[in-house]
Amino acid sequence: MSVAQEIHDKLSVAFSPVDLQVVDDSASHAGHAGHASAPGGGESHFNVRIRAAVFVDQNRLVRHRAVHAALGEDLLCRIHALSLDIDTP
Repeated sequence: MSVAQEIHDKLSVAFSPVDLQVVDDSASHAGHAGHASAPGGGESHFNVRIRAAVFVDQNRLVRHRAVHAALGEDLLCRIHALSLDIDTP
């Protein structure tokens, strides 16, 4: 399973979002750490857009912490860059 699919699956289960987009942006970072051409590189740069009702009345920091907790340390340690766009529907 790809890292992008793992991210999608974990966030879907945790938040039941009405909108969830996970984009692997690793190719845009050729020559940077984590890119497939770098030693030990691969899928590592992601943009995530998520819209879920659970984020109502949560500030930005709480939302980001919730997403990181849902992804878990085992997955986060394989990601070099994670851009989060989190909001309510």
